[in-house]
Amino acid sequence: MSLDQLKAFLARLQGDTALRDQVLAAATADDVAQIALGLGFEFSGDELLRVSGQRFDRVTVHKNDIPGEYN
Repeated sequence: MSLDQLKAFLARLQGDTALRDQVLAAATADDVAQIALGLGFEFSGDELLRVSGQRFDRVTVHKNDIPGEYN
């Protein structure tokens, strides 16, 4: 796991409101991982989901269960 990369990304997230808004608007953990990759932080969406419920300094990772559309 790229826990060090993930922790570094979360540390940056604390002080960057624009980045925080972008992450909060992301639909999936993989989307968050892609945002992070664009900034030079490498971890997967699965790795992000594994730390759900954990707190890193002032950031707590939460998995949101958003139901999909069913037609």
